[in-house]
This record gives sequence, C-alpha cells and structure tokens, in this order.
Amino acid sequence: MSNPKLALIPSGYKGGTNPTVYSILPNDATGDFDFDRASEGTRVRKDGLIEEVTNDVPRLDWSDGNCPSLLLEPQRTNLQVRSEEFDNASWGKSNSSIENNSIISPNGELSADKLIANTVNTSHYVQGTVSGLSTSSEATFSVFVKKAEISQLQLLCAQNSSPFTNWGRLQFDLDTLSEFSSNIGTFGYEDYGNGWLRVFVTGTPTSTGALIRVTLYKNFSNAFIGNDIDGLYLFGAQVEQGNYPTSYIKTEASTVTRLKDECLNGGDSDLFDITEGTFFVDSYVYNSGNFTEITLSDGSVSNRIVLIFQNYGTQVRVFSSGGVDSFLNLTFDQRNKIAVTFKENEYKFYINGSLVGSDTSATVPSGMDRLNFSNNTNVSNHFEGKIYDTRVYDRVLTEAEAIELTT
Repeated sequence: MSNPKLALIPSGYKGGTNPTVYSILPNDATGDFDFDRASEGTRVRKDGLIEEVTNDVPRLDWSDGNCPSLLLEPQRTNLQVRSEEFDNASWGKSNSSIENNSIISPNGELSADKLIANTVNTSHYVQGTVSGLSTSSEATFSVFVKKAEISQLQLLCAQNSSPFTNWGRLQFDLDTLSEFSSNIGTFGYEDYGNGWLRVFVTGTPTSTGALIRVTLYKNFSNAFIGNDIDGLYLFGAQVEQGNYPTSYIKTEASTVTRLKDECLNGGDSDLFDITEGTFFVDSYVYNSGNFTEITLSDGSVSNRIVLIFQNYGTQVRVFSSGGVDSFLNLTFDQRNKIAVTFKENEYKFYINGSLVGSDTSATVPSGMDRLNFSNNTNVSNHFEGKIYDTRVYDRVLTEAEAIELTT
C-alpha cells in the first residue's frame, strides 16, 4: 500500500508559543496541525499515571495501554470543590472516618484517602454537595476507588434538599466488576491499573444543587458493624455536566474548568490538490449527544468531505458537497476505523472492515486545503474522543486495501 499524502499518528507535539500536533507525513511541516486549549488538563502517561499538563499542551493519552491517542475533549467543569480532600469538613462523614493520604493514588502521589466504617450497626458513608447544575441535561458523578478490606460501594446523586430525590445511583462490586442492584441512570467504570477503578453514574439532576455520596456496602448491605479499620480507598471525585466522564479535573477550594481541545488546519492546498483519494480515521468516538465533525475542506460548505457524528440512531453521517449524503451505523464509545474512498461518481464507505455503503452520482470537491477536527470553518462541532490515526491518500484504495485498513 502506498504512502498517504498526510498521516497523523499521534507521537510528536509542541506546546507554548504556536502549539502544534506534528504529522508523520509529510515531514516538512505542511501537514502539521494547529492546537489550542487555553487551560490545564490531565492525561494518562505511558506508565499509567495521571499527569497534569499546562495550557496549550496537546495530550497524548496512554489510557488504552498499547499506544497513545490524541485526546480531544469538550469544555467541562468539576463542580465538586474538594476533589481529593475527603478529610475536609466540606465532606460530611456518617458513622465513618477518613484516613488522610493513606495510599498511592492514580497520579503516583501519596494522596488517596481511606473511608473506614465505625462499630455502629448502620450505614457508613462520606458525602458532599455541589451547586450550579442544570436540570435540563445529564450530569456525571465519578470517583476513583480501590479495594481495601471492603469491595462494595454505592455512588448516590440526590436532590440537595429534603425530601431527597435520587437521580443517580450505582451499587458496584469491585471483585466482580459489576453492579449488584438496580441502578438509577447509567453507569460504567474505567480501569487505571494497580487496583484502581474510576466508577461513574450518569443521570439528569432534579435540582441545581446535589448531594453526592459514597457508601460502604458489605455482603450487599449498607448496614453492618465495622471495626474502625476496614474500608475502601478513594481519590478524585468529579461532578460534571455531561453524559460521560471526561479526564480528571483536580479542585482544591473552588470549581475548576478545563477548556476544550482544538486541533485544526492540518495540510494545505498543495497537499490536498487531488481529484480522487481515500480519507481514513481511526478514533474512539464518545456518544456525547453533541454534533461533532472531522472535515476535509476548503473552509466552505461548497467543497468538503466530512464525517459527522451524531447520536440519534448511533450513526455517522458521511457527507460530501459533491453530492454524497449517507447515514451509516456506528457503535459509539468504542474504537472505530472509518474510510471513505472517492472519485468522480464513485464513493465507497467502510467501517471496521466492512463495505457499508456507496454512491455512484457524486463529484469530488475541489480546492480542499485543510483537515479539521471540527466543522469546515474551525469554530464549532469540535470532535470529542480519541484520535489514533488519520490519513489522506491521493488514490482510491482497492476494496481489499480499504477492508484491511479498517479491520
């Protein structure tokens, strides 16, 4: 298979002035991408530890373990103002205590706490409050947990006034990695290694203020007699408006906002001066509910080939101003490989090793001069997910080649 005109396989970047994500091909900088994120952010390093990076530093994230991806996330705010300080008075304790800085946390520091049950035969929990939620969209509560002597817990999100109305609840077993009781909302977990999981529950708030709670369970019951020793390790509580958890945002005394990642303007008019070709993207796509795009264009709606990710029907819309407008099934919240081959009156679409559609009456856009992880004008619909590989070829790959590339 011949080399592509442009290949972005995340490996090199520059922060500071004129932050850049480097392309692998071409090697003369004409394929490099402009990058912007006007705030700090976190990523997972190759050694599996969470690391904070400064403004405008692209985040090569190793959370999948085998190879890095370029992490592109929307703006999010952690509304829990003491994300790591479970011993702080802002976290209420009921029939429990906190052992501060008890164990190495997912960031490699001695900063994770232990929630310990006392000797009263009742429920044992730690709880905090958040404000500033919207009741018109979903929110997600996440926390890093690690088994000590106790492996069962409940995450609870409720209206922060009496009577309580639960809008998110998850009862989870760290040994079986599964819920053990019916939940409210949706839930999941992410494995951070060394016994640490990030568990989360998503629901729609019933008020702008919320109570969030982590309760210890034993033998599937929240009422038991502790011994002032047994418990569960905690780190990094996060409450954010959105239907999935984004990368960890540390807070200390107030809410903290991480601004969105923007990766734009890869390539130029000479590089994309092609009359036929192949557009390939290997990515993990978040089912965010937002309308997001990856676009090869001239900056206008008149000449573009675009992958549009939209959550209704879990479909990606492959659109070309040359005449193609095709909706294709896509499974979100997983890694997907998508290829579009195009020439005059022949477009073919491939997803994960299968030919899934075609068009025989479309022209090829002219004057394309940029590849954006956003819409054609760079200003909206920024992609949300992880980018492993992006390529543009100046020839139509054969069916066999396209199937191999997307498998």
